[in-house]
Amino acid sequence: MSLTYEICIDSTAGALAAEKAGAHRVELCSALFEGGLTPTLGTVEATLAAVSSIRVHVIIRPRGGDFIYDKHEIAAMERDVAAVRDAGAQGVVIGALTPAGEVDTEVARRLIGAAEGLSVTFHRAFDMTADPFAALDTLIALGVDRVLTSGQDTTALEGAPLIASLVERAGDRVIVMPGGGITPRNVRRVVEATGVSEIHFAALVDAPSPALYRNPHPFMGGELRQPEYARLITSPGLVSQVITAAGS
Repeated sequence: MSLTYEICIDSTAGALAAEKAGAHRVELCSALFEGGLTPTLGTVEATLAAVSSIRVHVIIRPRGGDFIYDKHEIAAMERDVAAVRDAGAQGVVIGALTPAGEVDTEVARRLIGAAEGLSVTFHRAFDMTADPFAALDTLIALGVDRVLTSGQDTTALEGAPLIASLVERAGDRVIVMPGGGITPRNVRRVVEATGVSEIHFAALVDAPSPALYRNPHPFMGGELRQPEYARLITSPGLVSQVITAAGS
C-alpha cells in the first residue's frame, strides 16, 4: 500500500519544498516552537497561490499550552476556520479538550460545522486525552477524517504499540496518522510497526539569516532564547529522504 506523506511547515517556501519533494499534503502552521499555531490569513493565501498540486491543510490553534479554550478563543477559532475555508484551503487541523482530558465535543462540532465539508484532522491534542480509545470513538462519531498522534509518547516510534492498537480499532472509519520525531532512520520501523497509511513529519534544517548587519544584544523572544540570526527551513532533500526510507 502506498503511503500519503504530510509535511508540517511554517511558510510558503516550506510548502513549495514539500511539493517539490513529492509530498501529498502540508499542515501549514506558524510558531512551530510552540507546537504549531494558526498562521496568518496572508500566509494561507500566499501559500495557496504558490503551490500547484499539493493539498494545504491549516492548523487552527490560537495559542500554545493546553487545549482547553474559553469562549473568546472558541469564537476566534470558528472565524479562522471560516477564513481559511473561504481562502481555498483543502482542510483544517483542529483540537479541543475538556479539563478532564476528554475530547470537547461541543467545540469540535462547532469547528467541524464551520469547516463546511473541508477535510478535518484532529491534531495532537489527542495525545493529551485520558483514554485514547474513548477519544478515538468520540472522534469517529464526530466524523473527523484523521487523527494525528505520537501514540501518547515522546515520539511516534516509542508510541508505535498504541498507534497500532488505534489503527486496528479505527478500521476504515478514520485515518490514524503517526507524527512526532519521524526521521529517515525510523520511518520504516514506524510504518511496519503500526500499519498506517499516512505519516506526518517535519523536515527542517538550519539555514543562516541573510542579514548582513547584526546586533548581538537584543532578543525578540523571552528568556528561552533561540538564535536571532538562524532559521529553520523545510528541506526538500530531507522530505525525499524520509519518503525513500519509508519505501512506499
